[in-house]
Formats: sequence, C-alpha cells, structure tokens
Amino acid sequence: MFGSLRIASQHTRKNQQQKQEREWLTLSFKPENFLPGVVIGFILGLLLDLSQPGKGSLKLKKKKFSEGRPQQRSLASSNGDEELKMVLVVRRDLKMTTGKIASQCAHAATGMYAELMQSHRSLLRQWEQIGQPKIVVTCKNQQEMNKLKETAEGIGLPTFVVADAGRTQVVSGSKTVLAVGPGPKESVDSVTGKLSLL
Repeated sequence: MFGSLRIASQHTRKNQQQKQEREWLTLSFKPENFLPGVVIGFILGLLLDLSQPGKGSLKLKKKKFSEGRPQQRSLASSNGDEELKMVLVVRRDLKMTTGKIASQCAHAATGMYAELMQSHRSLLRQWEQIGQPKIVVTCKNQQEMNKLKETAEGIGLPTFVVADAGRTQVVSGSKTVLAVGPGPKESVDSVTGKLSLL
C-alpha cells in the first residue's frame, strides 16, 4: 500500500513538474518576452561584429560575385584609407520619369546594402565612414547594362540589378538600374568611368 502511495506521489510530482515546464515555456515564448531577447541578441551580435578588426584585405567570395573567374581583387584596404564609391547605372531606353529613376536608384542602393550586410560588413563600414559616395550615370539599353555587370563581376566588384515590379511606368521584370560597388574608386571607374552622368 505504501509502495503504491509512493508511486502515486512520484507520478503527481512528475505531472506537476511537467505542468510547470509547460507554463514556463508558454510564458517564455510570448511576443512581449521573446522579441526583446531577439533584439538584444541582434544588438550584441552587431557590437561583437563591429568590435572585430578586419583581417587583411577584404575579398569578395568568388562564387557570389565573380562567378568563377580567376581574377580576384581586393575591395577595400585593411587600413580603410582607400576611396570607395558606388555607381548606379540607369537605362535611358526605358524613358523613366525623374521620380521613377530616384525610386529605382534607391532600390538598387538598398538592395546592394542588404546583400553586403550578409557577406561584407567591414566593406560597408568603410564605405559608411567616408559618407557612402554614390554616382548616377546612364547606359543605352539592357545589352550595355549586361556588359557592364559582367565586366564588374569579372574584376570582383559586387553588383545588384533592380527588376521592376511593373506597377507604374515600365513592364514587369524590366531591369532598370545596375548598382556597381561599393568598391575602390579606380576599379569602379574602370567599369563605369566612360558613362555619362544622369
């Protein structure tokens, strides 16, 4: 009889423990408890990332930007004194209005920024520290834009192409703006230096 009471008592305690664990999990994963933890974790991760000095020269991953080409060039010097810039190349043949061009350029710059946040934060930090220089130029058409993109990637510069959603002035999927860089001024100019300013 005492043995069965002891087993029943242990079973009751075990049920109470499980119930307490479920209550703790329920309370722990409420948005008001979970989201601050995620935000704090993100901030701590960002601070840890920012506190780590760059190691050597920064190079882009071959598979992502240069697509297997043997050339790899340093995008930023380890001491951060190299001049960096981004060039936004707008297609003239689409005849976009000024507002549409501004919107598409913003998409290109933020798209490139988001991609590099994942892979090359130290490059972005260096570019931010010098004021994020951006130049807007024009190209004739899609074919010229494709050649510029290929040339940029061939020397290891990051690129980002905006494909429009087609809600306003251009056909859905139209490639409107190409972002080249940020990268060393000389490298970016070797690709886009002969293009006319917008």
